[in-house]
Amino acid sequence: MRRASAIEKESVQIGTIEDLTGVFESIASTQVAKVRNKVELSKEFFELLWRRYRSIRVDPKTRITNRSDDKKQKQAFIIISAEAGLSGDIDKRLIESMLKNYDKATIDIIVLGTHGATQLTQLGISFVRYFQVPETDSYIDVSPVIEALEPYSKVIVYYGEYVSLGVQDVKSIDLVSSMRDMSHEDEIDEDTMTAEDTIFEPSLDEIAEQMEKTMMTLALSQTILESSLAQAASRFNSMAVAKKRAGELLADYRLEFHRAKRSESDRQLREVMISIKKKKARARGLAR
Repeated sequence: MRRASAIEKESVQIGTIEDLTGVFESIASTQVAKVRNKVELSKEFFELLWRRYRSIRVDPKTRITNRSDDKKQKQAFIIISAEAGLSGDIDKRLIESMLKNYDKATIDIIVLGTHGATQLTQLGISFVRYFQVPETDSYIDVSPVIEALEPYSKVIVYYGEYVSLGVQDVKSIDLVSSMRDMSHEDEIDEDTMTAEDTIFEPSLDEIAEQMEKTMMTLALSQTILESSLAQAASRFNSMAVAKKRAGELLADYRLEFHRAKRSESDRQLREVMISIKKKKARARGLAR
């Protein structure tokens, strides 16, 4: 049996881990609440922009999805991962899901997040571009990513979706065509504007093109927010599990410590009793 002092030292370390996981759990919980609010605001803004876009009588089926149909042109897979390693298991599941549909000859991988880039490198899978995930606490600038997507005929985004605090799913969307699906507004507003009754400066096509670029930026920003929300929830769950496990280990260590202390006390008592017996035996021998 190990010495009580060694057990006590290790139990202190486990207690520190339990405290740290509790702190990270609280931080992740706060982050979930903050990002979830931003996701809702982003959706509302997209709805407003979409209605204005539809009011100029632009057909999204012919404009938003107006990309090359050349089957020889490469597609792009975007994976939105975490910047740090404390993201639970969501990044691992994202990569596993993406690789099921990955064809090196026809698909380029673009990575957002250091953790995803590291995992792909460890698996020996190359990617053409890497970007850091923009901070969700400030304005999300995805313009460099949007520019990198211009050459591709199709763009599939893999990201974590927040279902609940305990459940996070892996989701993939076609970034271009999904813009149409992101809006619940199917009817054209009554205050529609056409070239016959409205003067557009610059041209109607230029205005529509700029709005489409803005909406694509919003769509990608929204997936980043969703991914951040899922990662925060996954991190919360991982920290909760780690904290629980640390607590269980700490209880085991305390039990082992008390057993070791009792064993040491019993051994010391036996040694004292043996010493007393020896002294008594020597005393009897001298008395004779």
